Amino acid sequence: MDPDRLRHSLAALVVLCVHGLALVLAGGLLQRASKGARAPQSVIQLVLVPPEPPAAPAAPEVLLAPTLPEPSIEARALPLEPPPVLDRPPATQAAPPAPTAAEWAFAAGYALKNSKGYRHSWGRQVRSLMGTAVEGPDQGLVRFRVEIAPDGRLTQLETLWSTSLLAERLARQAIEAMPPLPPTPTGQPLIFERTISFSPFATDDAPVYRNDCRPDPPVFRNPFAWDGRAPQVRAEQRVAEPLDPQALAECLRQLPTDSLEAESANDQRHIERGRSSRLGR
Repeated sequence: MDPDRLRHSLAALVVLCVHGLALVLAGGLLQRASKGARAPQSVIQLVLVPPEPPAAPAAPEVLLAPTLPEPSIEARALPLEPPPVLDRPPATQAAPPAPTAAEWAFAAGYALKNSKGYRHSWGRQVRSLMGTAVEGPDQGLVRFRVEIAPDGRLTQLETLWSTSLLAERLARQAIEAMPPLPPTPTGQPLIFERTISFSPFATDDAPVYRNDCRPDPPVFRNPFAWDGRAPQVRAEQRVAEPLDPQALAECLRQLPTDSLEAESANDQRHIERGRSSRLGR
């Protein structure tokens, strides 16, 4: 045999043996890896447990008020709060004089503005019989609704409100003690409301007559008011109609001359109205 071919054959045989041994070793390793990967299967059991019922809410804690010791006899005998002591004598205002016969005669013949002069004289007559007003808790106001018959008799008296029980009591006593009044200017029942001020700081409420010939402004009504049934139409506001020249001249002849007290009282009313907190609402 040729030595070269013998060497080639031996080399091929060695290579085949090496490959065969490698295959055997690789198969053993693969078999071991497959056996190690197979782990025993575990069974998972699901157990459903019902939830526990919610616990009842705890009752709120009641806080008891601390028990205070009773005051001693000396403490109970002391006054709670002494009344304030003025460092000056209390203010007073004497009752105004009653209307004179001439003033009542004018009031009985003045029919403008719902008998303005008659209403003023009636209130002044009541206040003149109530006496002196003293500063303190008894001062105050009382408002009445009054109805007077055509012959001057009082037929109805109703208290609308009062801020002083003493003022209301004195006013009612004064009304009961009033002398007979003259007939009303219109010959019809006179119905009005009147506030009596029983206070040392009240100002004279003499009326002003110079504007009584002006027509009263019409009552304001909402132009957009709708009853839901009639056609929806905007209502026009009425305008006061002036008097004709002859009627105006006749009316002006009835007006008296305003006194200085009436002018001062009218200015004071305007000042108080300007200071009122209701204007900002």
